[in-house]
Amino acid sequence: MDMEMRFPGDVREALVRSRRNISEIERWVSVIAGASLALYGLRQRSAKGVGLAVMGGLLVRRGAAGHCHIYEALDLNTASTSGDTRRALGGDRGAVVQESVTVNRPIEDLYRFWRTLDNLPRFMRYLESVERLSDTHSRWRAKGPGGVVLQWTAEIINEVPNELIAWRTLDGSDVVSAGSVHFDAVGKNGQETRVRVRLQYNPPGGKVAAGVARFLRRDAASEIHEDLRRLKQLIETGEVAISEGQPRTG
Repeated sequence: MDMEMRFPGDVREALVRSRRNISEIERWVSVIAGASLALYGLRQRSAKGVGLAVMGGLLVRRGAAGHCHIYEALDLNTASTSGDTRRALGGDRGAVVQESVTVNRPIEDLYRFWRTLDNLPRFMRYLESVERLSDTHSRWRAKGPGGVVLQWTAEIINEVPNELIAWRTLDGSDVVSAGSVHFDAVGKNGQETRVRVRLQYNPPGGKVAAGVARFLRRDAASEIHEDLRRLKQLIETGEVAISEGQPRTG
């Protein structure tokens, strides 16, 4: 006797959805990062390459299934709480990035330029637009992995003129993050400014995918470093060089 339990299509779909514990954007990034890693590993033709290909395959499977066993063990679920910044970034759950650059301009100039948020796409490569909604709220649109469009609403939660701007994303955003940018006067007579960015975010695909992206040089730290390099050039010369990926100079 065939004892296999069968369910109607709608019930089966509900059961599948009940097991999902990663967000849609996280699923897409897992698949894209996994496929890239698997392809890279296979091209190596070595034992290490096989290991990378296997890891990539696991990421693809994670994204396709929409389920992460590690999340399940830790009682995490980004499928329903992707916009909950405090919960998603609580404790050590979020990845942290810190980058800085020194710009040959007074602190007032750097603060004023950054605080005018629609200036940001001028030096942030993947950022398409920032729409001002109020003095503290804004809507952001960016190009994500594989051409996926990401949108989020941000709120400025702390601000000290010429010193600090801090923000967090709001519920319902495709990106879960919180961060700050600090402005410090340095150099003779304070005519130079050190811009320090600190970003905490929930990596789409989890920390494993963040590690894969770092391995492939597509992580947030690399992007922010390049963004700040372009900011320095834009402020000091009025234009941004086309070349990318220049080495760090400390």
